[in-house]
Amino acid sequence: MNYTITEIATIVKAQKRAYKDYTITALLTDSRSLTFPEETLFFALVTERNDGHRYIKDLYRKGVRNFVVEHRVADEELMPEANFIIVKNTLDALQQLAATHRKKFDIPVIGVTGSNGKTTVKEWLYQLLQPDYNTVRSPRSYNSQIGVPLSVWQIGSKTEMAIFEAGISQPDEMIHLEEIIKPTLGLITNIGEAHQEGFQTIQQKCIEKLTLLKACDCIIYDGDNELICECVEKLCFGCRKNNFFIKIKNSFLYELFYSQEFAKMNSRYGSLMVIIGIIGMLVFKTIAIILRGLLLIILIFYLFKFVKRLIKSLRSY
Repeated sequence: MNYTITEIATIVKAQKRAYKDYTITALLTDSRSLTFPEETLFFALVTERNDGHRYIKDLYRKGVRNFVVEHRVADEELMPEANFIIVKNTLDALQQLAATHRKKFDIPVIGVTGSNGKTTVKEWLYQLLQPDYNTVRSPRSYNSQIGVPLSVWQIGSKTEMAIFEAGISQPDEMIHLEEIIKPTLGLITNIGEAHQEGFQTIQQKCIEKLTLLKACDCIIYDGDNELICECVEKLCFGCRKNNFFIKIKNSFLYELFYSQEFAKMNSRYGSLMVIIGIIGMLVFKTIAIILRGLLLIILIFYLFKFVKRLIKSLRSY
């Protein structure tokens, strides 16, 4: 999907100024990853270790003409063909642009979070769903405050489904990722010690991660994990009338909690609900037993094919 520089400047609430007419298709935060300079918008991110403004001149020499910056650039007069979109915070601007882009698409979006296994689960789901749905997913482990916006930007007019992972390292981060991803189906793998140094308690971290799932139509979690179950209850997810829960138990049987709204949701997602439920069974019980997991994923793949044919037959009947 293409955006004009004027459209982008409005979305990110940039300082008002005249812009040269360019169309943007690619976002860039790492100058080493440049591919299509004439269609690229570079965000000069400022971090504790680096300042993206340092790379503007070099990128201009390589053909980039559009930049999101936090202040006026030195030697701007030496780059007469460039657009400089000035904002208060370049990371906030990147996230706002991605969030606005996400709102343009009414498609199933699966959000995956947890302390471990996010990328593995995402890739398993992608391999199962891609043959039947035009699906985009987070590249590699793009689950950070920077990686998530770049992942969501991949959604296009032909996209039928998306799978994104979200990771955090401190409080108040997940709310930003939730606003960007807006998952319709959510899954939390587990809660472990990873990034615990950023949180006062493990309960605080669990609740922070569950923030990603606050508006999901369907939530999948480990019914044997007391911490996750307690946090789900504390957040009162079960009080909402439009939610469908798959609570995975140790016996591989699951409890379904749903309301009268479930019929509407099931008609929207179709066999996807069955797929996600099956994957949920696999995720929580095989994450630490990889060899067993590989055998089960093969079984699930063929089971999915059977379920899909069965549903198709019933519909045609």
